[in-house]
Amino acid sequence: MDPVFGPFFGAKLLGTAGVWIYNIVAAILAFELSGSALVVGLVSVAQFGPQLLLAPLSGAMADRGDRRLQLAVGKLLVAAASGGLGIWIWLVGVDGLPGVWPVIATAFVVGLGFVMVGPAQNALIPALVRPNELAPAIALNTVPPTVARAAGPAVGALVATSVGPATAFGITAVANLVFAGVILALDVKSHADNGGGSDRRIRVGVLHLRKDRRILPLLIGVAAIGIGADPVITLTPSLAAGFGTGSQSVGLMASAFGVGAGATFLFLGGARRRFGLGRLAPVGLVTLSIGMAATGLSPNRTLALCSLVVAGSGMTMALTSLTTQLQAWLPDEIRGRVMALWSVAFLGSRPVAAAVNGAVADATAPVVAFLLVAAVVAVAAWRTRPAGVQPDGTMAGRVGESSPAN
Repeated sequence: MDPVFGPFFGAKLLGTAGVWIYNIVAAILAFELSGSALVVGLVSVAQFGPQLLLAPLSGAMADRGDRRLQLAVGKLLVAAASGGLGIWIWLVGVDGLPGVWPVIATAFVVGLGFVMVGPAQNALIPALVRPNELAPAIALNTVPPTVARAAGPAVGALVATSVGPATAFGITAVANLVFAGVILALDVKSHADNGGGSDRRIRVGVLHLRKDRRILPLLIGVAAIGIGADPVITLTPSLAAGFGTGSQSVGLMASAFGVGAGATFLFLGGARRRFGLGRLAPVGLVTLSIGMAATGLSPNRTLALCSLVVAGSGMTMALTSLTTQLQAWLPDEIRGRVMALWSVAFLGSRPVAAAVNGAVADATAPVVAFLLVAAVVAVAAWRTRPAGVQPDGTMAGRVGESSPAN
């Protein structure tokens, strides 16, 4: 593997862990201030809503300019927002906040940082590795967020309950500052030096969906994963309250999802050989659907934790399969713009899911929202089957065979 990939990998692990600390602490704080799952959902709406409107612009910027610089600026924006909220709470205390609105406003600024980071980060991967290392690099690129998802929520909940949310938000700020510094120090050729392709229009990414009809089913599957993962943030505070447990349980449940996602890497190669890369996506989505349904139906925290481990395993299988296929089929000159659509699918689906899940949970019960999510993910599993992505199945097979990890 190219030497520059190691520092990028470590910095991404640290930065993503910081983001997950922020996510879980913001959810806990919003629920404590409001007692409403809908308000927790509004935090996610604010954080991921910008993806729907601005990710295509960010993708075009990544194809036109310096992806490394864009990634660093996005991380600095996340650090400034999280650190600013932490300083505010440190000065006035949680009780001194004017309600939940500072949390929602900060989430919006963090979301703007995410919009800048996502397309640039995904499109930068090929520049960090040799051409024959692309497939394993794509798989490795999913490890930091998976490991961070396992550890970050538990650490965030522990820090928030022991020393307060101000410290937790400060940790997020420092982690993202380090990430930005490492990225700026990497010796990577700017994509701007390659011209970024002759057609610089933002809509080229969307037009590519018409040209390559394999891409849309993959993006539908990615959107379903975003929807399937949302209850881990939006609904776990309500679930923990229903079990009669405290904020620490919220972190444990979110970490259980991450543990399942991380542990799956230990047998991911075997799963690819058994099912093939193309079939691994629907298998993972079915597993995610079953895990979410079981979580909602769980009568106690222990069963909910076990079910979330299953759901996390499904997320890793599906996301690795779908993203690897997508990256393998993209021309580099439009990679940023199409990967912006990946961000719209994965992150842009979150505000819709969060708003619906929060409203349904408040109006009925969390279990109804969990079952609704499970149904949506199950439908996407059928849509992403190899016959739905590539009718003759030939390309899906070749992508799988090209991966050294397969």
